[in-house]
Amino acid sequence: MRSSTTFRKTDRQSPRVAVRPWAIALWLLLWQIAAMAVGRDFLLASPLTVLLRLCELLRTAAFWSAVLHSTLRILLGFLLGALAGGVCAGLSLKWRHVRELIAPLHAVLRAIPVASFVIVALIWVPSRNLSVLISFLIVFPLVYAGTLSELERTDAKLLEMARLFRMKPLRRLIYLYLLPALPALANLCATAMGMAWKSGVAAELISIPAGSIGERLYKAKVYLMTGELFAWTLTIVLLSAICARLLRLALRRLAARLERM
Repeated sequence: MRSSTTFRKTDRQSPRVAVRPWAIALWLLLWQIAAMAVGRDFLLASPLTVLLRLCELLRTAAFWSAVLHSTLRILLGFLLGALAGGVCAGLSLKWRHVRELIAPLHAVLRAIPVASFVIVALIWVPSRNLSVLISFLIVFPLVYAGTLSELERTDAKLLEMARLFRMKPLRRLIYLYLLPALPALANLCATAMGMAWKSGVAAELISIPAGSIGERLYKAKVYLMTGELFAWTLTIVLLSAICARLLRLALRRLAARLERM
């Protein structure tokens, strides 16, 4: 299929370098050597200690409850931010005044640090829902700018041809705008997903909502449980990578289904 081929070409053109097992093994070895040199687990836990602690956490209901709590809220913030960014990008492409209206907001959202967002938002938003808002505020400008940039690359000659042949607006949206942009938007959304996880957990770490990953990180830091701290950090990295991967697969399937319309 053309869409699948386009996704593969985009992957090959990406500057990302594959993660090799030997590189992971080398970094783990350096980590182990550093932990042995320090000699105190509360300062620097070894990889084995972190792995054992993670295995212990996996057997507890509290672990899965915290994962579910944070995942649902961060994904909700991501979806709302991505949807709002995409819609606003489409409106900005069609109407110049909408773009001018959003420009100051976009600039502010890109410039203000996450910590400032969190502190101000805590005045109005309960701590349990703060990660939704922060994830939204981080994802929106990324998706908005990236989507608008991709939509502006649409070939003007193709648009003129669509007008001459009176192509239906829905088919014009799918075949001239959405399908060509989907591979780039998949990479963009995967990046935004990673940012959503980073900002969402950072918001939880500051606001400390009960039953969240941020709360568990905070307690591990306060009680110098470095092994648990690293175990939760590894969990966040894995959750972020899994969500980004599933998102790319979903967009790939969406592109294939749109091709058949």
